[in-house]
Amino acid sequence: MATVTMKELLEAGVHFGHQVRRWNPKMKEYIFGERNGIYIIDLQKTQKLFRDALNYVQEAVTERPKMKILFVGTKRQAQDAIKEEAERCGQFYVNNRWLGGLMTNLQTVQKSVKKMKDIEAMKEDGRFEMLTKKERLGLDNQHAGLMKNLAGIRNMNGLPDMLFVIDVRKEDIAIAEANRLNIPVVAVVDTNCSPDGIDQVIPGNDDALRAIRLFASRIADAILEGQNVATEGIGVESENDESGESAVDTTSSTETENSEINTNGEENLEPTIQVADQSAATVGATHPKNEEATEGANNSEVDGAFGDAQVKAGIETSAPRDTTEVVLDENTDEEKTQKESIEATAS
Repeated sequence: MATVTMKELLEAGVHFGHQVRRWNPKMKEYIFGERNGIYIIDLQKTQKLFRDALNYVQEAVTERPKMKILFVGTKRQAQDAIKEEAERCGQFYVNNRWLGGLMTNLQTVQKSVKKMKDIEAMKEDGRFEMLTKKERLGLDNQHAGLMKNLAGIRNMNGLPDMLFVIDVRKEDIAIAEANRLNIPVVAVVDTNCSPDGIDQVIPGNDDALRAIRLFASRIADAILEGQNVATEGIGVESENDESGESAVDTTSSTETENSEINTNGEENLEPTIQVADQSAATVGATHPKNEEATEGANNSEVDGAFGDAQVKAGIETSAPRDTTEVVLDENTDEEKTQKESIEATAS
């Protein structure tokens, strides 16, 4: 996860604010003290808020890997760092001049971008060489001006999803447009600036080159890490899906094997069925209840129940479920024979 240490903040000079007479009272809570007429920013608060901002950016990119983040820093010290770090993380930037209405009047800006691309297409297909020298010179100057202001957003189709700003006092128009469009703003705020309208305030020096590069590089790192986390999450989900499919295949193959085993088992159960039938018939014939011939009906019920229990025992070991009917039929025939013998004796 992208982070920053106290040593890095000190070495970059993040703690140096502006002169006391140029301060903004709204930044009072972030000021540690005053040294030689210059306010010193509380680096403990800067470190905490900077880490919070990095987490905010990383989580946002993780949830939306294709979100567009616009780096804004048009002051001379910030131009190179803003361009390099934005390009490193595949995002967009404005480092020369913020064109009024760049976000609130995006359609007009996109027309200018289209004009710039048309001039480039003319140079590629040879139409540019067919023009007069004066026309070529005019198009070259027009293209250079457009590239100067719009090169960083030439492929930004639509509004950005977030702004990262260096020097909110200089980029006040960009922040006003973002607030109007409800676009979140992450910004470095110096002691001479107001934190109003900033979603993630990073109190720090916005003039020193090393400080600006530190802020921009860490934001770019947070974006890259968020994209990596999102990519890994998609990979894990696909792996889980594949493992789930393999588990289903394994289960189906296991069920097939079990069905084959059951089929083979039923083919080899005939000797066991015969043994179970014989044992059930023997137990039913020698049961004490059968000696009471006058209670043949009751004997039938008892023997049937007892035979059922034996059959169930046979089923639990190896006998099939149809053994019950066989045993009951044998017991019933025997009872009929006993009844007939009793009736013959009585007569």
